[in-house]
Amino acid sequence: MHSPSHSFDVIILGAGAAGLFCAITAGQRGKRVLLLDHADQAGAKILISGGGRCNFTNTGVQPERFLSQNRNFARSALVRYTAKDFVALVEKHRIAYHEKTLGQLFCDGSSRQIVAMLLAEAEAAQVDLRLNHRVTDVSRNDAYVVETDKGSFTAPALVLATGGLSIPKMGATGLSHQIAGRFGLAVTETRPGLVPLTFGADDLALMQPISGVSLEVVAKREKRAFREAMLFTHRGLSGPAILQISSYWRPGEPLSIDLMPDEDAGAWLIARKRERPKAAVHTILGERLPQRLAVGLVETMLAPLVPPGAIMHGMSDKALNKIAMVLKQFTVTPSGTEGYAKAEVTLGGVDTEALSSRTMETKEVPGLFVIGEAVDVTGWLGGYNFQWAWSSGWCAGQAI
Repeated sequence: MHSPSHSFDVIILGAGAAGLFCAITAGQRGKRVLLLDHADQAGAKILISGGGRCNFTNTGVQPERFLSQNRNFARSALVRYTAKDFVALVEKHRIAYHEKTLGQLFCDGSSRQIVAMLLAEAEAAQVDLRLNHRVTDVSRNDAYVVETDKGSFTAPALVLATGGLSIPKMGATGLSHQIAGRFGLAVTETRPGLVPLTFGADDLALMQPISGVSLEVVAKREKRAFREAMLFTHRGLSGPAILQISSYWRPGEPLSIDLMPDEDAGAWLIARKRERPKAAVHTILGERLPQRLAVGLVETMLAPLVPPGAIMHGMSDKALNKIAMVLKQFTVTPSGTEGYAKAEVTLGGVDTEALSSRTMETKEVPGLFVIGEAVDVTGWLGGYNFQWAWSSGWCAGQAI
């Protein structure tokens, strides 16, 4: 027999967004909850999210904005615990927040307020939170036994909530995937998501000199298109539009970027030629694009179409239409991504086929639950992944 302090109704591994929320939900139902984490503070990723202001959910949450091999898997959890439900909790704690673009909700103050709220709720629900506990082994006989460097603990239910592989410096390890594999659960292919893209030397000839320049674009990959800001970097492209499309991009595939959304670039260039025949081509382009980008394009990608020192009057309408095509379909093929170090999320994870979409419990292994980023469900940028953490954690917490 284990002493009472080592025996619980449920052990949750990982005190991030999903684990905390699951612990709170189960604790509120009177369950004895042990929440373990190897870090020295809970909610580390919450603290750095949204530039320190925590983009905690999105008013536009819908299942179509999540990637998974089973596109419908997230639906049940997202409907049962909604963005409005989480906003109500934020308001109950009197945390001021605002909506930025595209339905994104941020704290007015600091993301520390969200972590403090979750810790207060966990304490009220009598969750036993233990930090600096490194898991060394997990097994199951009649109950789950979790061995740590500070002792062993048992419970009839175990929740895997340690996230994915992104941001290893924050302590990401892939532990949930390893334990899931040990219990016979399939893990789908994992790769970095919401991540900056890198390029080879040819493309960097344009990108490196204009590192730091940003503009609003539409980034496209097949049927997916995101209209947001794009940022040129020393290694390639970043910014919200690129992070969004990166989740849909595969190595070797091209991306198409519209540098002048809403503009008939050909008609505009021909009209400007009539109005300002003696202006340099890069000067005219600089009216619609950042000046450094306009100059860079003329010197690199547009060089075959624009002779050195060319003025508008010297350009044929046909040449201007070709320039317009480059601006509207700026096509580039990334060489890779910045990897898990810079990825906001992990694409892929524990195969949803193994899980109940209503409870997050595994179908074959009673009492084993998987939630949050460890599951093959990945949201768009903008609070979607936090909502998945709250919703999946709530569902498991209700079912334990």
